[in-house]
Amino acid sequence: MTSRSAGPTSTPARGRRARRAAAVLAALATAVALVALVSPGSASAAPRTAAAPDLGPNVRVYDPSMSVAAIRASVDAIYEEQVDNEMGASRYTLLFKPGTYGTREEPLIVQVGYYTEVAGLGALPTDVVINGHVDVYNRCLAPDNCIALNNFWRSLSNLTINVMGLSDCRASGNFWAASQAAPMRRVNIVGGNLTLMDYCTAGPQFASGGFIADSRTGFVVNGSQQQYLVRNSEIGGWSNAVWNQVFSGVDGAPATSFPSPPYTTLVTTPVSRERPFLYVDADGTWQVRVPSATADSSGVTWANGQTPGRSIPLSDFFVARPTDSVTTINSQLARGKHLLLTPGVYDTDRSITVRRADTVVLAMGLASLTARGGAVPLVIGDVPGVVVGGLMVDAGPVSSPALVRVGSGRAATRSDAGNPTTLLDVFLRVGGPFAGRATVGLEVNSDHTLLDDIWAWRADHGQGVGWTVNPAEHGVVVNGDDVTATGLFSEHFREYNTVWNGERGRTVFYQNELPYDAPDQTAWQHDGVLGWAGYKVADTVRTHELWGGGSYIYTNVDPTIHATRGFEVPVTPGVRLHSLLTVQLGAGTLDHVVNDTGAPVDSSAVGVPSNVVSFP
Repeated sequence: MTSRSAGPTSTPARGRRARRAAAVLAALATAVALVALVSPGSASAAPRTAAAPDLGPNVRVYDPSMSVAAIRASVDAIYEEQVDNEMGASRYTLLFKPGTYGTREEPLIVQVGYYTEVAGLGALPTDVVINGHVDVYNRCLAPDNCIALNNFWRSLSNLTINVMGLSDCRASGNFWAASQAAPMRRVNIVGGNLTLMDYCTAGPQFASGGFIADSRTGFVVNGSQQQYLVRNSEIGGWSNAVWNQVFSGVDGAPATSFPSPPYTTLVTTPVSRERPFLYVDADGTWQVRVPSATADSSGVTWANGQTPGRSIPLSDFFVARPTDSVTTINSQLARGKHLLLTPGVYDTDRSITVRRADTVVLAMGLASLTARGGAVPLVIGDVPGVVVGGLMVDAGPVSSPALVRVGSGRAATRSDAGNPTTLLDVFLRVGGPFAGRATVGLEVNSDHTLLDDIWAWRADHGQGVGWTVNPAEHGVVVNGDDVTATGLFSEHFREYNTVWNGERGRTVFYQNELPYDAPDQTAWQHDGVLGWAGYKVADTVRTHELWGGGSYIYTNVDPTIHATRGFEVPVTPGVRLHSLLTVQLGAGTLDHVVNDTGAPVDSSAVGVPSNVVSFP
């Protein structure tokens, strides 16, 4: 979901400005009252003073003894560099040691730009308290063109925000007006609203595709967020919905009412695991907490103390720099080290290969792997319990068969349902910063794999963009059995955007845009079918379930193009789909929602969904 027609009255163009939606404004009117200030509770005692490890030049570590002015100078300088750096190579991590930052008289205000990770270093989110804001606002491409649809590639985690400071409209809550690949995890927001749109900068603008997990908030202003997934959290209310809002294991979530309003709610999440995180223990030792996987869970993992799981001292990790070769990294992994990728861009002329069970690969500041010479940048062997978090992977100029491969597909998978290999906040790109080529973004061959907040994106804007310039056929291909995806985004690929061949697969929330740039209908059809579905379950599959899925069309190169269907599945009792929709974003026609069911969407009703409550 990028800079394109975004709703019923949007104007398509690169960097296009989404116009206001009357229904959203009406829903918002009663939702933005300032919540009374409350105290966050005392944070845990700060750990003993210990020197921070050398995590490279683009990691900033803040201590509560530092002045607010000094911290502001640091974070503001990074924001100024990153606010418009959508396709750049700079990466940053901002870490806050346990303690309290800012006061009512001098609140700490942090704005978060591209490729910036903001995280607390406590064992609990309440160990780091920011009295102030950590905000994402609309990005202004021009004074009269401010949008949030392209606010990607940033993150916020493991801290408490006691909302205070700023004035007028900005004082009404903590703003997180971000779209895909901008997760909020383990965040505790008190003292004010959390608002997922920016109604203060050039009026409300659409955002699309956000993700929150393991967080506790008061009232949430959804506003103009078109799609959203909240998983395993606690919320104090939710203002409204636009097209597709999904809640899974969320205390305080609205009941299922799809399509009016379009809420889809699961009481528990079938399988979940939270992302590993850095923390400093009471002795000043730097550790990585690796949460355990759980089944049928709800609420936050830290409600009764430290998140269940294991802690690994940072000394057990190979702390990699972008100057380290893949050979060096693989040698360290083979010796039993876990892998911490410090911020930057890593050229991978061969695969980083993980062959040991329970290995943790954690990227800081959205560290990126770039394929060189047609390599598959990351390969995970046929072993259970590998956990990968926070990683970006870019296709290079020579086509790669895949960008990430889980399991070989040639050997019996040694999987473990109770300890699944897990990918969290893994973002795959073909084009954008430069021309790239790949066949598949993510290929999953291992059974019992868990995918949590995955975005596979064939770029529709940026550099190296065009039907034959950044070719890629599929965003995600699942061959393993018993694979679960919670928050799956796959967009703009030339054929089936997601292909699910494995049995007993489950997807909670799916977002898809079909390719914009098919040159004509002849180039985009197969086997007598117009276009390709956004989500394909193989004809041989007998059991599969999906909750909350959307597929959207915007064929701006040739507006006469049709796609026969958004979702294509075998008709069998074990394959069940819930809360599906298609939307036309300004060009093209999607004839059906799923198979031959569901009304078409076309230019007669731009931005108006066609809904199917359940199928079959």
